[in-house]
Amino acid sequence: MKKILIVEDDQKIAMALVIRLKANGYNASIAPDAIAGASQARVLKPDLILLDISLPGGDGFQLAETFLRMPETNGTPVIFITASKNPELMQKVMELGAIGLFEKPFDTEKLLGSIDDKFNRMADLLNARESSAVHKALER
Repeated sequence: MKKILIVEDDQKIAMALVIRLKANGYNASIAPDAIAGASQARVLKPDLILLDISLPGGDGFQLAETFLRMPETNGTPVIFITASKNPELMQKVMELGAIGLFEKPFDTEKLLGSIDDKFNRMADLLNARESSAVHKALER
């Protein structure tokens, strides 16, 4: 079961996401602020992180940079969520290598679709690598 860490200070949004993610077969955990997010990420080693931009204890961009430096989360896909309507946010999100940005209120079905798509692409890539390795081994 894929693990998703939700770093979100709005408890209603976080709980709604947990309910929807669990209903779709994901293991979801909540961190209410940046400090808890970094700590839980070290322990959980999530497969994907949903990250609010405005957080107590540090902003989401700073936390994303922390995730890039942590061995437990380096390379972990991040999807930002925000209430901000600032059009410049997408540039920053892209610079940090995030796979998406959803503005609150967001369409949960579209968010779940993005998560599913990311995991399906990762599985396809892994299968292609394994298939290539098997073919190379058989050629020897």
